[in-house]
Parts: sequence; structure tokens; C-alpha cells
Amino acid sequence: MNATLQHLLSPRSIAIVGASADFNRINGRALKFLLDKGYGGRIYPINPKYASIAGLTCYPDAAALPEAADLAIVAVPAARVCAAITDLGERGIDAAIVFSSGFAEMGEQGARLQSDLQETARAAGVRICGPNCLGLINAFDRVMATFGQFADGPVPPGPVAFVTQSGAFGTAIAALARRRHLGLGYFVNTGNESDFGFAEVMEHVLADERIRVGAGYIEGLKDGEALVRAARRALRLGKPLVVTKVGRTPSGARAAISHTGSLAGEDKVFSGIARQFGIVRARNEEHLLDLAEAFTYCGLPRGKGVGVVTQSGGAGVLMVDRAVELGLDVPLLAAATIDALRAAIPGFGIAANPVDITGQFVAEPQLLERSVTALLSDPAIDIALVWIQLMDAHVDVLLEIFRGIKARAHKPFIVSWVAAPERAIQGLHAAGIAVLRGAEPAIDAVAGLVEYAASRSAWLEQAAAQTEPAPTLPPLPPAPGQVSSLVAASLLAAVGVPLVPVTLASSAEEAARVARSFERPAALKIESPDIAHKTDAGGVRLGLDSDSAIRAAFEDILSAVAQRHPHARIDGVAVQPMAPAGTELVIGLKRDPVFGAVVMVGLGGLLIEVLQDAVFRKCPLSPLQAAAMLEELRGRMVLDGVRGRPPLSRAQLADLIARVAGFGAALGPRLRELDLNPVIGAGAALFAVDWLLVLD
Repeated sequence: MNATLQHLLSPRSIAIVGASADFNRINGRALKFLLDKGYGGRIYPINPKYASIAGLTCYPDAAALPEAADLAIVAVPAARVCAAITDLGERGIDAAIVFSSGFAEMGEQGARLQSDLQETARAAGVRICGPNCLGLINAFDRVMATFGQFADGPVPPGPVAFVTQSGAFGTAIAALARRRHLGLGYFVNTGNESDFGFAEVMEHVLADERIRVGAGYIEGLKDGEALVRAARRALRLGKPLVVTKVGRTPSGARAAISHTGSLAGEDKVFSGIARQFGIVRARNEEHLLDLAEAFTYCGLPRGKGVGVVTQSGGAGVLMVDRAVELGLDVPLLAAATIDALRAAIPGFGIAANPVDITGQFVAEPQLLERSVTALLSDPAIDIALVWIQLMDAHVDVLLEIFRGIKARAHKPFIVSWVAAPERAIQGLHAAGIAVLRGAEPAIDAVAGLVEYAASRSAWLEQAAAQTEPAPTLPPLPPAPGQVSSLVAASLLAAVGVPLVPVTLASSAEEAARVARSFERPAALKIESPDIAHKTDAGGVRLGLDSDSAIRAAFEDILSAVAQRHPHARIDGVAVQPMAPAGTELVIGLKRDPVFGAVVMVGLGGLLIEVLQDAVFRKCPLSPLQAAAMLEELRGRMVLDGVRGRPPLSRAQLADLIARVAGFGAALGPRLRELDLNPVIGAGAALFAVDWLLVLD
């Protein structure tokens, strides 16, 4: 366990640099909260203006402290922070929270000051949370190292660890969690992240045995590898990690040459890697807390079969519609289940899925227990949802019913209780039952449970399999930039990527002679290190079935390219046999500035940028993980064959994606972009027709 992180999050003693006797000031509030909430450790205020504060000895500087505190809170103006950190390091204090603002969030001058702070902290041996942060709360140990207003109210410990890059919005989320009676064991605001970042803190708090769920708010990532490490640890521990990440606009792709590069916006890459490593993504703060509640109080379903019991037919239809939209199954019930439901509910109810127990439920609450029990017994149902509303007069009876269902059920269920009384929420939580605020939020939470259960199952299966070593590549061209098609072909062939054969011709006659060596028709493409998109440059001619057509096409290509790119270097014209018709895909690689090498698969060939149907993952990956990528494509049914075309071999396609991902991992920092576009599949045949490799 990281000792410095332990000092940060669970300190046995806390020094407060710049402490104030005015508890309304930022530098006084942390001391107030520590005293008010009953922190059991030692507290050392530091401020030469005071001899004592609130009955505690106040020290003039860090050197005067009787011991090296585990943690220091720094609440002084930005210009004095570096000196304070140096003093702390000299006293042997290795962890500090810097409340002070005026750093990178303030522009260029602030960024320089933050850089100075980073250098000072490294030299002093002090690790920092912040600057410009609200600090943290460890509710288990009553560590109130914060000035945030959330600590003004009750801070009961709970099984959710919440880490946020935003102070104000993070506080709002924490307040919502408290209103929902969802306890936060940890609240950590990482601020500007000059040192400790979101992922490192999250990995540490997830290791606490008192935590069952990690929840986070992310605005931007600097260290993708750290997030992957945290996600892997969460998977090993079986603790779901739920995050809301804002900033959905593409970035980092403005200078991209390939289709892969231009599609690889930060958000698409993040979403793909989140799925790869079991991170469940929430749309907003309410969805984040819905998921956190579901994971806290509900077991994982074994499949995606959803059963619904409701006292309102309208609510049932709404829930079914949403379930289908999210890819969940709402199965037909077995005959035995229908018979059991008919015996349990009024004759005017509906013994189907969704089950409508009608308003009679108000007069006979026991209808609920019989119908939910019957529904959960159906072999096609993996998880049940119960929708009710109000019922203030029946809270005690309903709590007893739900406790009884929980005791007997071998499958998970969630309660959607609209306008639930406070006593009902607290009672259900005490019974270990999730209670959500409405129909769609409940279905959305179930979708998160299903997604995580499938991700973790796949990860465990993959972890048990043998990991393929990264392939060994032939020597790479030393120069950066676009690699010639022939050199790129040799590199790709070395890792088993199937390609349409290619030969370079320097004259029209040579092109015709090359084409005679294979069964025509032929394709001709310009070969130039200065031209990435050959079609746009007028450098492609297809379906050439005679020597004369090939000679004429050769000259046409050179003429068209000369007009559009008069200064381009021309290496010749590539000659290839025409590929047979089939389903067109794109497989590509890109070095992402946060996550490193990522692989993409998409549908559409020339239409890829129009359709935007693409999925990303971090390299390397296994064929099993590649197969999961295919399931996320919106147009995945095309792979199964349409309009008379044979279905593609998904196993072969997944193997190809994994080979390309291995190629990306092997290229390491030399990778900039790779496009295999199009990749054509027809039955068992699968090969790349064109390719573009760019090295750094």
C-alpha cells in the first residue's frame, strides 16, 4: 500500500499551515470541521500570529511541530505555497493538500507558478493533492480535510468512494448523494492535479475493504495508463467503477491524416477503453448516483433478461420501451410462470411481462410479493424491477414484503418507488435493497448492472487465458512520416495481416506487364509520400481489364495528380488485382495522447467518416475482446450477411483486429496512424485492399 497516499487519506495527525481562529474563513473551516466532526487524530495549527486556536497549541512554523504530521493542509496565498511546501518537506511531512488557488486555472502566469510548485514539491519530497482544491473527507475516520460546504451537514460513512476533479460540481453531487441517503465513505477533490491525480486516488480508495463502489467525475485525463491500472484493480476486486466524464467534443484529431485519426476524438476513445476495462459511464450526476446506488445494494444479473412488475400499465410500457432501446431483453414468460401469476393477481391484471398488478395492490399489498416471487422464478428472467408510487400509508407493510422477497430471491431486483417517503428509502437501504426515483432511471441502472456484469465476466475469462506476446517486427524506416505502400505491406504481412498483393510500376508498359501476372481486372493507385488520400487526388483507377486500359489509366493518374499536387513526389503507380465484392470495413490504429496506441474497427469503407460507426480499444487486445468490439457496432447485422452476401467469419475478423492491435503495441512510440481501408470480407475471405501507415 502506498504510504504517502495512506497519509493523505487516513492521517493520524494533521498540520494546518495558515490556520485561522476565524472559522468562517477558508483557512479556519478545516479546523472547525475536524473539531466538530470528532476527528480522533492530533491537530497542529501553524500560524505565527497565534499562540493557540480553539484550545490547541498553534505553532509558528513546521519546524516547531512536535512530530512530522502525516498530512498537512496548506491554506496560504499562492505566492507563499512553495515556501510552505519546502518547510513541510524539511520537517519530514510527505503529503499535503493545497487549498490555495491562483495556479494553472488562472492562465499562463498561474501555470508557471504551478510548474514551480511541482518542482519544489519534488525537491522537498512532498506529494500534493491540488492546488486549487476543496480537499477531502474520509468519513470512516472523520478526516475533514476540507473547507467545502458539504462538511457543514451530516457526513455519515458509506460504501461509495467519490473522487472528483471539480470542487463545486463535486460538492453538488455529494449533496445529492446525502439527500438520497447514499453514504460516501470518501469524498476527494483532486483540483488542478499537479501531482496526485484522479486515477491514483481512486485506485487507493477502492482498496479499502469498506468501499464497494467507486464513483467519479472527470473533466480531463493526463494519464490514461493510471486510469487503466485503477480499472483493472477494480475488476480484480469486483468493485464497480462508475464515472461521469464531460468534454464530449473531439480533440487531438485536427492534424490526423487517416480516417482512424480523424474519428479518434477523445470521447470516442475514452468510451471504448471504459468498456474494455469495465468502467461504467454515466451521462450526468443523477445517472451517476443511480448507478452507484444500484451497485451498492443490488447483486449482478447473470444475463440481460428483465422482468417488470408494476401497479401502472403505463409505467410498465415506458420501462419496456427503454429496456429495448438499451439492448436489454424483455422475454416472454414461461407457461408455468404465467399460471403462477394468474393465481397471484386479480383477473383484470396482466399476467405477462410487464406484469400489471393494478390498483388492487393498494388494497392487497401482498399481491406484490406473490407476483415478484413468481416472476423471479422464470428461467428467462435475470433481474426484476418493481415500480410503485406514493403508498405513504403502507410503508411498514411494503418494507416487510420487500425484506421477504430479498430473503427468498436467488436473483437481484430493484425497486422504482416514485415519490418514496424518506422512511421507505432508509428502510430499503437497511435491508440492502436499491430504490430509485423513477421508471427510466431504474431501467438505466439495470442496463449498467448488465453491462458491468458482462464486462467483468469477459475480463475474468480473458485474465485466465494465455496472453499473446507482442509480435517482433522487421526494422522500421528511420524517418518519420508516411511509409511507402510496399514497405508497409511487408510490415503488416509480418504480423499476419492479409493484404491484396501490390507491385510498384514506374511506367505504363510495366503496369500492363504486372497486371498480366494475375487474373484481371486490375486497380492502379498513385504511390507518393506526399499523398495520403489517393482517390481525392485523382490517383485511383479501378476495374481495368485490358493492357490498353491500364496504360491509359497510368497516364491519366499521373496527369490528374500533377494538376492537383504539382509539387508531390511520385514514386510510381501501385498495381493490384481488383478485390471481389464483399462487406467493407475499416481497421486502424492511432497513438492517443492519453491512452497510447488504440485500435479502431468501423463499418463503411469510403463512408466511414459519414456513418461514424466505429469502436475503439486500447492496444493490445485479445480476439475475445475484439469480438466484443463488433457487438458494439450499430450496423453489426451487416456482418451476418445482407442482400444475398455471405456472412463474414466473425472469428477471423476478431483475430485480424487483434493482430492489428498487436502491431500497434509493437510499434510503440513510433506509431502515429494506420488505416486498413477498406478491409473486405466475404465468407471466410478477409483482406485489406488499401493501407496507410504513418510513423513518428
